[in-house]
Amino acid sequence: MDMRSNNHQQQQQQVLDGSDIVELVENEKVFENFVEQKFQQLDQDEDGKLSVKELQPAVADIGAALGLPAQGTSPDSDHIYSEVLNEFTHGSQEKVSKTEFKEVLSDILLGMAAGLKRDPIVILRMDGEDLSEFIHSPGYEAEIVSIYCSALSGCEEASLRDCIAKALQSLSVDHGMPPNDPWVISNIVEPIVESCLDEEDKREKCVSQERFLEAFKRVVERVAQRLNEQPVIVAHSENTFDGSGIRRLLSNKFEFDKALNVALEIIPKDRHGKVSKEYLRAVLDTVAPSATLPPLGAVSQMDDMIREALKMVNGDDGKMVKEEEFKKTMAEILGSIMLQLEGSPISVSSNSVVHEPLTSATFLPAPPAEADEPSN
Repeated sequence: MDMRSNNHQQQQQQVLDGSDIVELVENEKVFENFVEQKFQQLDQDEDGKLSVKELQPAVADIGAALGLPAQGTSPDSDHIYSEVLNEFTHGSQEKVSKTEFKEVLSDILLGMAAGLKRDPIVILRMDGEDLSEFIHSPGYEAEIVSIYCSALSGCEEASLRDCIAKALQSLSVDHGMPPNDPWVISNIVEPIVESCLDEEDKREKCVSQERFLEAFKRVVERVAQRLNEQPVIVAHSENTFDGSGIRRLLSNKFEFDKALNVALEIIPKDRHGKVSKEYLRAVLDTVAPSATLPPLGAVSQMDDMIREALKMVNGDDGKMVKEEEFKKTMAEILGSIMLQLEGSPISVSSNSVVHEPLTSATFLPAPPAEADEPSN
């Protein structure tokens, strides 16, 4: 990619590193107004307190901001949603006052800010220029030929329309193509494919390479033009979990004990002060940020690794153990995960289409500066 393309990419990027969130929370007046607005939105019966039902939209929005799948789609992510709700209600069914809501929301937002500082999100404005440059680059045809061979692999009887649609899915953000998002498919890909091919072309099968290349280029050029007319905003993040965060935490006994003690404060204990091992997963999720680990339910490979580590210590047997033994078991689990990650690091990257203006995202608030909103 040439210097001009690099400059263009930099101009189209915005980095979310959590500093705006910290600035909001630390500005007492602005944060008070922010909390007031959110509280009024949630307080449907206007009784000055939030019920568990009224808190559900806030919990769902926080989960979305954390990158979790929708509530009800994954047991692991549902556990996190439950933990967020418990943060507000302290495990009871009683209503939450505005003061309590403000305190918990402050903690959650600062936690998000810490995560963004560690793993920033890059906001890309995809306006078709990078895609157009790819189309006219020297390596374009060779790469599309490779995609053509892959797209037709095992489906020689596919129609030209289906081949083009499948090949478009092989183009990535690096090519200048937005992610394979349902909105992108229904509002950009499908209408353009339909408009660029006549009815006979759409049904054509056993397409030659030359015929495919000609039709595909016509479609991609139209996609680039469409993006130029109406850019798509994409949030990009990437991270590598290599166990180094766990090693740092385990090597600092004071920090490790502090993180565990905070987590154990909200865990039920019997009259002898013993803790059930069934809470290992919940405590691990609370300690995860200190160990530079993702929340449960966010990375499937990591979830598999955690399940294996829990199985090794019989973490699901529900046995009641003394607090010191519980802590020792937690250290064993983290040590097992650390060794696995050091041997096989997990790299995660994601690209998602942002369907709202960034500054109005529910729990990634606008910076507190009182400047006018930029025009679209």
